[in-house]
Amino acid sequence: MIIKEYNYLPEEAKKIRVEVFVKEQGFVEEFDEIDGIAKHIVMYDGEQPISTCRIYFNSKKESFIIGRVAVVKEWRGKNIGAKILNAAEDSIAREGGKNVMLSGQARVAEFYEKQGYEKQGEPYLEEDCLHILMRKNLG
Repeated sequence: MIIKEYNYLPEEAKKIRVEVFVKEQGFVEEFDEIDGIAKHIVMYDGEQPISTCRIYFNSKKESFIIGRVAVVKEWRGKNIGAKILNAAEDSIAREGGKNVMLSGQARVAEFYEKQGYEKQGEPYLEEDCLHILMRKNLG
């Protein structure tokens, strides 16, 4: 597996996000202004992009935010989600980040809990999908 970081939204990340969030899950507003300021991480199997996420710093919350974590369907259940999340956390740690937050879909909250994240507050709706805020301290 190869992991690459980009300071822009690469086409590979766009394709994965459209496939997972728009086509599979029905989200409409997939791309936003945060894509322009975020660091984007893409995992490849050879030259095939198989997973992506983005990270950015939120000064109001004094935390780094991980978002848009997506794994292509054929690669799910193979620990790829944990690997891309770990790559994002490593990138944040290299920048001196300690606090990490994410808004995860409530149906996969258990996955994030296994990675050391803790639920913060109650679930809420985002584009008709239950999400929950989660937090992790990196050190």
